[in-house]
Amino acid sequence: MIKYLVLVMLLFQTIISSAQVKTAKNISYANNSEVGNTLNVFYKNDGVKDKPVLIFIHGGSWSSGKKETYWWLGRNFARKGVVTVIINYSLAPNAQYEKMGNDCALAVKWVQENITNYTASPKKIFVMGHSAGAHLGELINADPKYFQHTGIKNPIKGVILNDPFGLDMKEYLSTAEKDDFYFDFIRTFTDKPAVWKLASPLDYVNNIKNPHLLFYGSKTYGAIKLQTPRLYEKLKENNIPVEIKEIKGKSHVPMISQMIFGGNDLYKDIVEFITNVSSSK
Repeated sequence: MIKYLVLVMLLFQTIISSAQVKTAKNISYANNSEVGNTLNVFYKNDGVKDKPVLIFIHGGSWSSGKKETYWWLGRNFARKGVVTVIINYSLAPNAQYEKMGNDCALAVKWVQENITNYTASPKKIFVMGHSAGAHLGELINADPKYFQHTGIKNPIKGVILNDPFGLDMKEYLSTAEKDDFYFDFIRTFTDKPAVWKLASPLDYVNNIKNPHLLFYGSKTYGAIKLQTPRLYEKLKENNIPVEIKEIKGKSHVPMISQMIFGGNDLYKDIVEFITNVSSSK
């Protein structure tokens, strides 16, 4: 009962203290009427300009999830001086991974062109994703075709991956049990191993030039515990600034849901990373 009361009080405190945060909702980033191509912006109109901006890409196995679920993430980061953009993107079965990647790249382009209207700098763009969203964030960062498709150079200053799933889709789908998850993923990545390889961010690791902050849970899926440290090692080999943290006791969904509370330790790590990278040349 006491634990429940503490949680309620913390949530109430978060809501009250976030009241000063402004929200711009359901902005189209692709000049169409598709709900899958909209975003929400969370910011404080406090007179401070050129803040960093964090674009968050949600998870959901590439077939579910929506930006509205993560309002608390936007408010918490905005309170800490980071303008936050939470995006929707097209989902399976109506879209496959390339369309999703193109959507995410278009959202980044919109941020680069418009974020000064929300007190942030287009030169301080960070991308964060959880699960499938982390896969898409790294994919557009590592495979140059996505930003080439939008007509801009990759503007991402730094990348934060929270329990990233699918860094090597070929490895995962080649060995995964043929269960409901497998057949759900096949809708996104087809049944062709050659496509799985093209969809694997680890295949483009030598293109990555920006700093990374990586998190994974000690109780998460085996593929994540295998592939996240592998990305870390490859980036280190290439002399790319990278940090990795294993979060004890956390499984896959709690890796993001723990951030409902603004005092969660991940915020300190992420804001520190964003601050340090923003100030670097």
